[in-house]
Amino acid sequence: MSDNAAPRRRGPYATTPARRVQIVRAALASFAEHGFERASLRDIAARAGMTHAALLRHFSGKEELLLTALAQREKRDEEQADRILAAGSSGASVLGQILADEFADPDYLRHWLALSIAATNPAHPAHEYFARRGERLRRRLHNASTPAAPSGATLTDDDRAVMVLAMMDGLRIQTLLDPSRNPLRLMEPFMRMVITPAGSE
Repeated sequence: MSDNAAPRRRGPYATTPARRVQIVRAALASFAEHGFERASLRDIAARAGMTHAALLRHFSGKEELLLTALAQREKRDEEQADRILAAGSSGASVLGQILADEFADPDYLRHWLALSIAATNPAHPAHEYFARRGERLRRRLHNASTPAAPSGATLTDDDRAVMVLAMMDGLRIQTLLDPSRNPLRLMEPFMRMVITPAGSE
């Protein structure tokens, strides 16, 4: 091998990031189907196509898996939102574009809904993540102006965050009930009603 040749990576270390993503996705599916408490690491490993011992080389246990999965999702969504806005898309279209892949996967939608319901229990490891969803969305909405409500009152950032989260979760259910109607297409017009880009008339 020449001195300038790049070193070859061998064994499982060469695919560790990809394997971790695979494990995380398998963990979300297992948590959704069985609940966090009843899901087993052996089931997660089987879903990921690996042994229990191999899984433990990547993650120490279920709680680390769950928190890693949620952190990865949050980071991915934030980065994707920035890319969409940087490409010139309107703020109202961002959520629909972010959710497109998720809404094309019915199993993932079911898993996510089941996990979010379980996390309403304050003792659930994912409770804090889901409780902070509104805070993250409020940050996104903070710089957008708000159309007046029919009563003449102005919607606060908190009001808008609750409305958008409710719409997202509702569309997940409607998509599972009747995907032929493509309920996700309603996300952009809804966002146009709830927010108006700053500086617009």
